[in-house]
Amino acid sequence: MTRTRTAMLAALTLVAGASGTALAAHSASAGAAAAACTVDYKVQNDWGSGFTAAVTVTNNGAATSNWSLGWSYAGSQKVTNSWNAKVSQSGAAVTAANESYNGTLSTGGSASFGFQATYSGSNAVPATFTLNGVTCNVDGGTDPTDPTDPTDPTDPTDPTGPSDRVDNPYDGAQVYVNPEWSAHAAAEPGGDRIADEPTGVWLDRIAAIEGANGGMGLREHLDAALEQKGSGEMVVQLVIYNLPGRDCSALASNGELGPTEIDRYKSEYIDPIAEILGDSKYADLRIVTTVEIDSLPNLVTNVSGRPTATENCDVMKANGNYQKGVGYALNKLGDVGNVYNYVDAGHHGWLGWDSNFGPSAEMFKTAATTEGATVDDVHGFIVNTANYSALKEENFKITDSVNGTSVRQSKWIDWNQYTDELSYAQAMRDKLVSLGFDTNLGMLIDTSRNGWGGTQRPTGPGATTNVDTYVNGGKYDRRIHLGNWCNQSGAGLGERPQASPAAGIDAYVWMKPPGESDGSSKLIDNPDGKGFDRMCDPTYTGNARNGNNMSGALPDAPISGAWFSAQFQELMKNAYPPLS
Repeated sequence: MTRTRTAMLAALTLVAGASGTALAAHSASAGAAAAACTVDYKVQNDWGSGFTAAVTVTNNGAATSNWSLGWSYAGSQKVTNSWNAKVSQSGAAVTAANESYNGTLSTGGSASFGFQATYSGSNAVPATFTLNGVTCNVDGGTDPTDPTDPTDPTDPTDPTGPSDRVDNPYDGAQVYVNPEWSAHAAAEPGGDRIADEPTGVWLDRIAAIEGANGGMGLREHLDAALEQKGSGEMVVQLVIYNLPGRDCSALASNGELGPTEIDRYKSEYIDPIAEILGDSKYADLRIVTTVEIDSLPNLVTNVSGRPTATENCDVMKANGNYQKGVGYALNKLGDVGNVYNYVDAGHHGWLGWDSNFGPSAEMFKTAATTEGATVDDVHGFIVNTANYSALKEENFKITDSVNGTSVRQSKWIDWNQYTDELSYAQAMRDKLVSLGFDTNLGMLIDTSRNGWGGTQRPTGPGATTNVDTYVNGGKYDRRIHLGNWCNQSGAGLGERPQASPAAGIDAYVWMKPPGESDGSSKLIDNPDGKGFDRMCDPTYTGNARNGNNMSGALPDAPISGAWFSAQFQELMKNAYPPLS
């Protein structure tokens, strides 16, 4: 399905003027010229009499400290307001000038802004743009007869050209089996039963792009995926997970970038990933990205005014770097035609309450329309990533009552609107579509550790003495509290990865590789900046985020991402459906 309307424009060879801000164009080769600037103009929403647009300009010439982008409309378009640029209009001619905070454009640097406009009749994309007087022309500045022009938006081999994305990337496709995880699983007693299951590849620090601690880098994984692919379709699942001030409400998953290091996130993390994914060598892969778990919802649930507020989350809300980072990632990765972006949408035990559900959906919309991104850069959302919430609670419904008391009043449900991840995912999808996301929006559910099988799995409803005996006796999820998230005791492998399992659901996935720790049970010095969170300590008596209950964590856990054999064995023992 078509998800973007984009004009990609690159400059013809021009002679730079005497001004210090002129952008020089350099000769490339016979019949071709280097692009001095590139403009990505996207119409976001068009309602027949008006529209919003997102524009990203990339400077490929000399660095400049101020920029001005100009274009003219062929129709009646009139700009009414703008953001992240000062946009003015005289007749058909429009000029967008930088704000005080985004005037610097280094060589290869980009600036993004948006605006709203009215029109009547047609709403054609402008034919020509100029950056500081240098024309950015539609034919890319190269020989238009060259069928492999890498910047030609009509070239079908150009990975940043028009997308031919399928509606559900998982349908009819194999999914990449990470050889490193597979080797760990196969080395465990009984692990060969699941060692060929596909799991996510976590890019949780800059070094992971090239291969951290002797492990495989991104290109090595993509090359291995091509080997596994054969003649069919192949999905590769990547977890993009390195925001500045990452996961502001926890310590075990803190990242390497400080709260203000948004420029490093862009230039040292997202840009190199986008460059690799844009390599035409990988154009036949379907690359699914899980974009930044554990972050955006914190700006709703863990900030001042909430009982679970943290100072770190207040800092991240104030500086806006979660939204900027997610928006930048969606924009850059979404420009690669075979990338499918799925944004993290928490889980029902975090966002299922009315006070969290709607505001979080609005926050996702804000991030998806920041830094040049649009809702069209979002293929779907993922829930329950690396969490334990049951897929389906079949022994009670949210509408049930016991002796006239709603199950929502039970201590476990605690006024939540949802009982499980499937109902939550489907409801969140409907809400997001109502906010302007694509009507074909797809959802993923991470089922890697939410099986809750084994001998303690209930076979029917609990006793009807009261709502608590009814819910507690029938629930599959055996955590002490929905807020417990670290290395949970009693958890099991969930549904095996599969495509199109339910309405609105693109796939059940194992995005979190089973057997990889959520965090250490005690402080362990490490070079990766991973802290110690008391929620991973089995002796911890809790905080406001888990109702001051015990953590329910397994003992003797290593740092997050490290192999945890005892947990892997327990996940297999408690798998549901059971392993054969």
